Amino acid sequence: MLQNLFITLMLLFAVTAVQSQNIYDASGRTLAKVDRDYIRSASGRTVGRIDGDRIFDAAGRTLGRMDGDKVFDASGRILGRIDGDSVFDYAGRKIGKVDGDRYYDASGRTIGKAEGVRRRIGILYFYFFFY
Repeated sequence: MLQNLFITLMLLFAVTAVQSQNIYDASGRTLAKVDRDYIRSASGRTVGRIDGDRIFDAAGRTLGRMDGDKVFDASGRILGRIDGDSVFDYAGRKIGKVDGDRYYDASGRTIGKAEGVRRRIGILYFYFFFY
């Protein structure tokens, strides 16, 4: 019985470990892959990293941070904020919307999709730092 439980847990872990964590453009082309907190281009090159509330480029330089629902650049200037499913720029203009795993621009046009990626990473990718 214990052996069956162990096998079941190992299978669940294996299925979870291979879950897709990809970011796609509107046409379905892979833009990036997320490996833990590292964001890599489709070719595998590291383009950035998100560590807690801080965002870094590939060289490890700070690009900005996220504090609650607000996003700041490296010098502390506000870049935008998130309110529910809507994303706003520094001036309060709506720049996009998130609906499930899909990301839209201000006009409602699809800009991409993120599968298996935390919502926060998708928002930072599409609207503020990497797209």
